[in-house]
Amino acid sequence: MAGVGMAALGAWIPRGRWGRVGVFLGFHRGLSAFLARKSEGTARWVPACRQKTSVSFLSRPDLPNLAYKKLKGKSPGIIFIPGYISNMNGTKALAIEEFCKSLGHAYIRFDYSGVGNSDGNIQECTVGRWRKDVLSIIDDIAEGPQILVGSSLGGWLMLHAAIARPQKVVALIGIAAAVDSLVTQFNQLPVEVKKEIEMKGVWSMPSKYSEEGVYEVRYSFIKEAEHHCLLHSPIPVNCPVRLLHGMEDDIIPWHTSIQIADRVVSNDVDVILRKHSDHRMKEKSDIQLLVYTIDDLIDKLSTVVT
Repeated sequence: MAGVGMAALGAWIPRGRWGRVGVFLGFHRGLSAFLARKSEGTARWVPACRQKTSVSFLSRPDLPNLAYKKLKGKSPGIIFIPGYISNMNGTKALAIEEFCKSLGHAYIRFDYSGVGNSDGNIQECTVGRWRKDVLSIIDDIAEGPQILVGSSLGGWLMLHAAIARPQKVVALIGIAAAVDSLVTQFNQLPVEVKKEIEMKGVWSMPSKYSEEGVYEVRYSFIKEAEHHCLLHSPIPVNCPVRLLHGMEDDIIPWHTSIQIADRVVSNDVDVILRKHSDHRMKEKSDIQLLVYTIDDLIDKLSTVVT
């Protein structure tokens, strides 16, 4: 499997500052030593009382205006790309903002079209439109090189952004990256169920993360998403990639991150598995892993990025 050292499956990190054990796959390239150093040394970041950041809007002539919040700071900047119908005010997005404040690095979080404070009709949104949203943020709001952090569906979109903007996207961090997930899950349904969904025009997809217990996914959304699938061929991303995934994720199997690592052409790919983490990966130990991973990439890129 290209880019993934399967012998590392047994590389367990002792219980310590993480609060839980983690499983690491991939080329270590100093990652284990980094984590050990973080565990033994003084914490570089401690969560603090959050300061409010004002909402701004990106005006686009032919597309809905996007709501975003931006911190100015050093390069590389960090952009958080949320999950399906998630907004920019989630636990991970806010935690990354506080971390970036502590380091003085630039940071952007935003809402997709039709979600949160952004304009647009959610019923008209597609993977392709949200891809354009991400590119608009990179092109029109972000300054200089960027590390993209994509959660769930955001992990799918971050790969598209890295392909489309290779000069500006310098590293990727996927959190339970849901690459091709809706299409894959739909295709695994029985034929008669798929026909029923096509006739009704909507898939009532069970989800414990929805207040209604289901996500109403339009059939047209799924069909449009087929045009953006990536796992069927090599993914032309050459920057460092870190894929974090919980082994208790019952929405997106952790094996998906292994598939992504296999398909990405970059040789600098780590898959980091959390044995007891779920899809959202928002517990304290998960957040610590996330910010340490960002910190590690900033250190790595500091030798080549000014």
